[in-house]
Amino acid sequence: MTKIIFEAEVRPSENKDKVISAISNFFDFETLREEKSDDNIIIIAEARTLKSLMKFHKALRDERILDSARKYLQKGINGSIIFFMLNKQAAAVGRISFVDSEKESPLGPIKVTIEYRDPQAVVDWLTPRTAKGVPLWENPMPQE
Repeated sequence: MTKIIFEAEVRPSENKDKVISAISNFFDFETLREEKSDDNIIIIAEARTLKSLMKFHKALRDERILDSARKYLQKGINGSIIFFMLNKQAAAVGRISFVDSEKESPLGPIKVTIEYRDPQAVVDWLTPRTAKGVPLWENPMPQE
């Protein structure tokens, strides 16, 4: 079973629609809900197919960051889960910027959790190995 969760906090100084837009710049989702946390709202978007990662797949190539993205995704594998965080402000303007800790994204990061039976296959599809920044091959999207 495939399950993908995109989570971002909406701080008091932020516009909820802009936070949702930052997520949707790179990801498609099927459901969207809000939860309260202290004084903030947490946006939680979910998808159940790897197709929801197609914009992210394309953006990684457009921005030519496959090698660094691969390192972040590899580092985020734990069992059948891949976890990584993106700078929300960069995502809001259509740029991918990975962060190692929540402190690196002043308004909080976009947290991405991908649950899939073979996480390495997802990493290999999203971020194939490269030579001088050019993919050596393109892997097909893993089967659902």
